[in-house]
Amino acid sequence: MTRADLDGFIACYRSGRRHERAETERFRRYAYADLIACDKINLDIFWLKDDTLDDPDLLPPPDEIAAEIGENLEAALDRFRKVALSLQA
Repeated sequence: MTRADLDGFIACYRSGRRHERAETERFRRYAYADLIACDKINLDIFWLKDDTLDDPDLLPPPDEIAAEIGENLEAALDRFRKVALSLQA
């Protein structure tokens, strides 16, 4: 994840200027009462749907998915090792 991945959220969030916030397809407001009325008060709020997850024919082949998972795990492990080394110093 990079800073550019958050640019849309940051533009909508308008830190220090809450009165200027506007809802978009990817940024919505939720009232506290609505959140606590949910079963188990879960903040996993999903309103965007990825249609490719519904049709297995649109997913990449299993070997590509497995390779991507492996790459992500290796990258995470590498980052963790760097953090661990910095903590030993």
